[in-house]
Amino acid sequence: MIASIWLVRPVSPSSAAPVVFVSQFFKRLIFVISLTIFAALGLGFLLGQFGVIGVHASGEQDGAYKQMRVYAQVLQKIQNDYVTQPDLSNVTTGALHGLLDSLDADSSYLTSSEFKIYKEHPGVAQVGIVISKRFGYGTVVSVLPGSPAAAQHLVDGDIVEAIEGHTTRQLSLAVIRLMLDGKPGTPVTISVVRPGKPDPDKITLNREVLAPPPLGQQQYDNGAVLYLKPGELTADRVDQIAQVLKTSGKGKKIVLDLRDCFGYDLAQGIRLANFFVKNGTLATLVGQKVPTRTFSADPSQFITDAPVAVLTNGGTFGAPELTAAAIKELNRGSVVGAQTFGEASVQKTIDLPDGAALLLTVAKYEGPDGKKIQDEAVAPTVAVTQPSPLDQFQPTPKNGDQTLQKALDLLQTSNT
Repeated sequence: MIASIWLVRPVSPSSAAPVVFVSQFFKRLIFVISLTIFAALGLGFLLGQFGVIGVHASGEQDGAYKQMRVYAQVLQKIQNDYVTQPDLSNVTTGALHGLLDSLDADSSYLTSSEFKIYKEHPGVAQVGIVISKRFGYGTVVSVLPGSPAAAQHLVDGDIVEAIEGHTTRQLSLAVIRLMLDGKPGTPVTISVVRPGKPDPDKITLNREVLAPPPLGQQQYDNGAVLYLKPGELTADRVDQIAQVLKTSGKGKKIVLDLRDCFGYDLAQGIRLANFFVKNGTLATLVGQKVPTRTFSADPSQFITDAPVAVLTNGGTFGAPELTAAAIKELNRGSVVGAQTFGEASVQKTIDLPDGAALLLTVAKYEGPDGKKIQDEAVAPTVAVTQPSPLDQFQPTPKNGDQTLQKALDLLQTSNT
């Protein structure tokens, strides 16, 4: 099982050479901190064992040197004054995980053993959870219908406090996702903190090879409104939506339900927006060292100018957030529901000399309004109070689907 591999720790050097060990420790720490500072502050040079230093340090560079001295002082105090002689290898790993986690949920430090598994990515079966990190812990963004997670009544917002006894607070997001994946039929035990319950529930899920949810289609208002629920935005799913839009008949109003819809291929969110937007800037990719890239609508990919309403909630994650932002900010239609999750960034893998690696966020997507989706998410133009996630397990949801009904009401008054 994958989970057992995370117990592997780097072997500590012999106690006969403590001076050499500390020297290597500080070199490694300074190297990684330097890369992070380079990405976050734009220092323009590398420190530590690569020793590439740019022009004289001043301003922010002085601040960076000061912070590195603080790191060194803290580590020296831990080594000299802690109640027992600490395992500096474990201290290093914990410090590096925390350093990357402090940047954003997607930036991660992977030990050499973790990075080896990350590259091999042996897991082909899942439990049906879209997961990210919030408040330092793994957080359920959405749950795939019909999945093992859905069968155990996991819902949006549940906190995955631990996986196989390992707290997610000390695991990078990349490792959390890897630990949830595995071979078909193998179990994984998670501890879940639910609203209103003081103690976590221990739940065992059996991994399965899960098919993507089908494209949901319905007709409303005597066929005047076409309702589409993608579930997941992949290239194939976006192609499928294009075909439906082209064959559904001109003038048919559209409800695009992106609630609990996710997509890791962010380009597909831009493609989907282009079906409804003929001209304008759909999104912009910006980063400190990544060349700015503007994604403009391609008139040849435009399909329909019919009125459209987009439904969103906290489970709208990744690619569909780009769709919602473009349709909203270009005044192409209304976004109805609740604020999206806030996930639209690009990571770069940086190999480290000891076999470890950084997954570092190097660019973020902005909507047409110039706001970074990763930082501010997408707010609805028409907010609707969301039901409790547990209502989905009731035979008849209380008060029906108010978000959908609000969108239908808006489309009724829109121009055809």
